[in-house]
Amino acid sequence: MTDAAPALKDAFKDCFRIGVALNQATFTGEDTNAVAIVKAQFNTITPENVLKWESVHPEPNKFAFDLPDQYVAFGEKNGMFIIGHTLVWHNQTPKWVFQDDKGNELSRDALLNRLKEHISTVVGRYKGRVRGWDVVNEALNDDGSMRKTPWYRIIGDDYLIKAFQFAHEADPAAELYYNEFALDKRGKRKGAIALIKKLQTAGVPVTGIGYQAHVKLETPSVAVVDKVITDLAALGIKVMITELDVDALPSGKSYAGADIDKLAKYRASLDPYTNGLPAEVQKKLAERYRDLFRVFVKHRDVIPRVTFWGVEDGGSWLNSFPIRGRTNYPLLWDRQYRPKPAFDAVLQVGIEPSPSPSKSSK
Repeated sequence: MTDAAPALKDAFKDCFRIGVALNQATFTGEDTNAVAIVKAQFNTITPENVLKWESVHPEPNKFAFDLPDQYVAFGEKNGMFIIGHTLVWHNQTPKWVFQDDKGNELSRDALLNRLKEHISTVVGRYKGRVRGWDVVNEALNDDGSMRKTPWYRIIGDDYLIKAFQFAHEADPAAELYYNEFALDKRGKRKGAIALIKKLQTAGVPVTGIGYQAHVKLETPSVAVVDKVITDLAALGIKVMITELDVDALPSGKSYAGADIDKLAKYRASLDPYTNGLPAEVQKKLAERYRDLFRVFVKHRDVIPRVTFWGVEDGGSWLNSFPIRGRTNYPLLWDRQYRPKPAFDAVLQVGIEPSPSPSKSSK
């Protein structure tokens, strides 16, 4: 990248916002290299962890707002569109949330009250400041059925309706999203579409769906990614690319998406690039990002945001998932905070003439 090259946020200014997920070291200013990249390149941010239940509401009647406050202040100081992630999830939620003070499972009404208190308190604190919320995260199994989480088991499948209603009451102006991975799987996509239609029928103010797009070097195909966006856009809502990265490593089995309950054992054969990414793989990574962004630009009429899940390779969660302890290369900056060929490939898509938008929601 030369000094004259535009930033990603400027290259795609007529298409969509370009976002990034921030870890604590970045939004607190500790990681000065990452801060410089974020300020220069991005115009929307998502927190990796600090607004998940276990972090922001670790104990009954105790909220921990110091770090979330710093995250929101970082976004405001730098004029960014701030996302809140995530209000309701089956992971990173303490066990006490579903239990009374004697350890017994809560009733439906008691858990609904606890859910409303959490959402009202968290969303209410940042009313008018956090502009969009991932209200519910990953409620579906890969076949499209509802995950039998404690939320589902105790409340029922209308827990999603209630969560969106509570969030809307807390901040009527905020955008509200449902966020999911592995939507390239036909069954899961069908289930997500049915879920959104159910929310719409109930009059729930769902603004959009987050397509996480944790992809690999070759799968899913760009044709499938195109199909996912087209199918979701037909619901008449926005389609965010919320957690984009490209897993550059082989896996022991067919992993897709972001189910953190699924991990495999380390094998050296599945960690082949500990000394650096070979040139041919670096090229494939750049080509993969180029092809993905061409699809995103094609659908810019329905995609308002594309967010990378991390700044640089060393900070990516994919070094620990689905196998802990590997050396992965999924992002646009390397471990020395240098832009990779993948960065140049994405930037080139942003500055090349764009085709007519797909009108994919029509």
